[in-house]
Amino acid sequence: MGTWNSDIGSNVNGRYMSSLLDEFKNNKTRSFELSDIVGHVVEFSTDQYGSRFIQQKLETATVEEKTKIFPEIIPHARTLMTDVFGNYVIQKFFEHGMESQRAELASQLTGHVLPLSLQMYGCRVIQKALEVVDVDQQMQMVAELDGSIMKCVRDQNGNHVIQKCIECVPQDRIQFIISSFYGQVVVLSTHPYGCRVIQRVLEYCDDIKTQQIIMDEIMQSVCMLAQDQYGNYVIQHVLEHGKPEERSAIISQLAGQIVKMSQQKFASNVVEKCLTFGGPEQRQLLVKEMLGSTDENEPLQAMMKDPYGNYVVQKVLEICDDQSLELILSRIKVHLDALKRYTYGKHIVSRVEKLIVTGERRIGFLSSFAS
Repeated sequence: MGTWNSDIGSNVNGRYMSSLLDEFKNNKTRSFELSDIVGHVVEFSTDQYGSRFIQQKLETATVEEKTKIFPEIIPHARTLMTDVFGNYVIQKFFEHGMESQRAELASQLTGHVLPLSLQMYGCRVIQKALEVVDVDQQMQMVAELDGSIMKCVRDQNGNHVIQKCIECVPQDRIQFIISSFYGQVVVLSTHPYGCRVIQRVLEYCDDIKTQQIIMDEIMQSVCMLAQDQYGNYVIQHVLEHGKPEERSAIISQLAGQIVKMSQQKFASNVVEKCLTFGGPEQRQLLVKEMLGSTDENEPLQAMMKDPYGNYVVQKVLEICDDQSLELILSRIKVHLDALKRYTYGKHIVSRVEKLIVTGERRIGFLSSFAS
């Protein structure tokens, strides 16, 4: 057993394990408190079980206990921030530490916010700090990201930090972040991380000018975004959480293409949201388009047979008014008989039968509700 060496480099590499950590992990009869690990805090922090122990104890620790162990953390704070287990200890101190300890930890971030934001564990510490520090400290942190906003947005770790800035920092203080998205909204909406950031902007930025600029850019590309593997989430977000006039604008742009969109993997989810969140008149418009203008109901037939369109038809049966429900169900039954006569795959017939069950279940529910 190597003797305990306080140098974190040695400890991170696992070359030394003190007899105390060893005993902590192996002696189940002894009950440990934070005061017992003084002199070994960094080593415990970088061990899976030691870190978990500190995290749990910090939640209920006294001021005296926190004061005892905190001085050991500060000299190694930045190394711990990027450590697989140590980062959680730093987060817990941000959460449960005293005001002065938070401030001291926050000062350790100075000059390092960008590299930490781009690092797997460091980005979690930055997010936690943004949640708990005061506005002045938030401002110091956010200022270090200036000039690297797009780099962060497109980074698998950094995007979470930008999202947290939008959620936690007062709007007027992060206008430089929001402004960097102007002219880039569609490009960002079609990016795996950018689409999340744009959704946060829609959620948290209620500044009229900002909203107008962002929405105008989205509205110019509704059909393209609806069909995009990431952009569809942005359109869905507006349909679900946007203003009624924004919802109407999207639905009227998609009208005329509903059948095509319903048969596309990503856009079909958007059409379902149109049906769920649209008003009665808008729903009626969409249903009419799906039924088509002839008795053959070609659009409906195509959708019934389609692996994605099928879900849209299910959604129609769930949300349409009683009159439409009976009409659509009768049309589906007519086409089911025709389907059975052709050599369509069994899966299509069973899919359509499932639709009929959905509709009839609703009719049954409605009639029992009425009686």
